[in-house]
Amino acid sequence: MTSLYWKSFASACLCVTLSHPAWSAGGIEIPGYAPATGVERSYRVLKATETDMSFWFDKPGASAMTMRGAFRQRMTVLSRDEDGMRVRWSLSADLPEGIAGLADSYQMNLLYRNSLTAYGTAALELETDLNGNPRDLSGVDQIVTHMREMAANGPGGVPAAGESGVYDIIAKLEANPLQIIAALVPEAQLLATGQSYQAETMEIGQASATSRDEDYGGVSVPVTSTWTLESTDATARTATLSLSEEADAAAFSQSQQPAIANLISGFAERAKNLTADQLASVKRASKSRSVKLVVSLNDGSTLEASEIVTVASGGTTLRTYTHIQREDMPASLQLPTVLTAKDLQTPDLHIEPLPSSKVGPGILDELSIPPAPRKASQTVAPDNDGPKAIAPVSLEVKSAKVVSAPTSFGSELDIMLTPESAAKYQDFTQAAVGEITQVLINGKVVIEPRILTPITGGHLVISEPDSKLLQDMAEQLTLPEAKILVRLRP
Repeated sequence: MTSLYWKSFASACLCVTLSHPAWSAGGIEIPGYAPATGVERSYRVLKATETDMSFWFDKPGASAMTMRGAFRQRMTVLSRDEDGMRVRWSLSADLPEGIAGLADSYQMNLLYRNSLTAYGTAALELETDLNGNPRDLSGVDQIVTHMREMAANGPGGVPAAGESGVYDIIAKLEANPLQIIAALVPEAQLLATGQSYQAETMEIGQASATSRDEDYGGVSVPVTSTWTLESTDATARTATLSLSEEADAAAFSQSQQPAIANLISGFAERAKNLTADQLASVKRASKSRSVKLVVSLNDGSTLEASEIVTVASGGTTLRTYTHIQREDMPASLQLPTVLTAKDLQTPDLHIEPLPSSKVGPGILDELSIPPAPRKASQTVAPDNDGPKAIAPVSLEVKSAKVVSAPTSFGSELDIMLTPESAAKYQDFTQAAVGEITQVLINGKVVIEPRILTPITGGHLVISEPDSKLLQDMAEQLTLPEAKILVRLRP
C-alpha cells in the first residue's frame, strides 16, 4: 500500500517469484514449505511510508510526510497438490486491538477501505506456486463486473466518462489479475519470500548472492539479492534469515528520468539555482530493499517478516515499512519506531469512504478518492484578518465543467484558469508547498487541499460526491461576477 502522493514513483507492479540460492553442504536445514490445509492463520500487519523532500524546501515540516496503517488479515490454505496451492485471504480494513496512538493516525486503513469497496470484495482466493507466490486469482470476472457497475453508476448517477481513464485501469486489472493481488494482499508475496518448496541447507553467517532483472517503464534493471542465515532458535524451532537487495544504480536512474524531469519542472525556479553537482545528484536514483524473515523449522512457513524499501529519486526519498506477524507466534524482530510510535505526524487527507452496501474495508491507490472538500454551505469571509505568510490570490476562470473523476468513480469540477491566473496559481502553490490551503468560490470554502507540489498547467480540480453541487459551482463560475480566491487556511 503505497501512499497517494508517491504513486508516481512506482513505475511497475511486479510479482516476481524469488528462488532461494543453492546453499553449501552442512549447516542448518530449513524444511520445504508444507502448510496445514484447512487451518486459518491470522496475521497482524503494520505499514508506513515516509517521504523526505527537504532538498527542495527551506520551511521546516514542509518536506516530511508520514502515513501508516494497521491491519489484521486471515489466510487459509484450502488445498495443495504437486503443482501448487489454493489459498483464501479474508481481508479487513478495521484497526486491530491494542494499536499505538489514535485511530486518526492510521490513514492507510481509510484508503484500504475504499479499495475493498471499489473491488466489491473482502476476500480473495489465489492460486499459488508451492512457495506461496501468487500466480492467478479466482473470481476476476465478478470483481471486474462490480467495478464496471460502479463506473456506470457513480455518485449521483453520473457515469465515468471513457476519457477519464477508469476503464483503462479496469482493462489493465482484467488483463493482469496479479495487480489486484498486489493492491489488496501484498502480504502474500512478502510471506512467500521466506518460503521454499524444497528443503534448503544453510550455514549461519554465510552469504549467497543471486540476480534477476526487473522492468521499470521499459527499462531492464538488474537487481542483486544477497541471502544470509542470521541465527536459529532451537527452543522456538525457528531460523532468522536476511535478504538485502540493490537495484543497479545506472539502470534504475535511467528508468526514473521522466519522473525526475517532471519534478524539476515543478520546481523550475529553485532548479535554476542548482549547481552542476546538485543537478547531477537530482538526476540520480537508487532503490534498495532490506528484509528480515523468521521461518518455522517445522513446516518452512514464514512466521514473521519485516521489510524496508528505500527509493531515492529527484532529490526526494521514499521509505516504506512493512511488518507481518502470525498472531499465534511471539514477535522476535525489532520494529521501526514509525510503526509503534504513539504520536505520529500524519497528512491531513480528510478521506471519506466510497458508498457501498456490500462491503466495508479498502486500498487501491489508483482508485482511492482524493481529499474530501468542505461543504459549500460553509461560508468564510474572503477578507478575514488571520495572519498570512503568503498572500492570497484572486483567479479568473476560462472554463468550468463537471467531468467523471478518474480516481474515484465520482465527479470532479475541472476549472481551467486564464493564462494570467494560471501563472499566479503556480506561483502561489510554489510558495505554499506543504501548507493547507483554502479555495473559495464567491466567498464560500469548497475545498481545503494540502499543496504537495507546485501546480502547473492552469487546472484547478474540485472533487465532491454530490454531482449536483459541482454543477451548481460550475454554473456560478460562468457568471461575470464569479470570483475564486485561494489562500492559506487561517
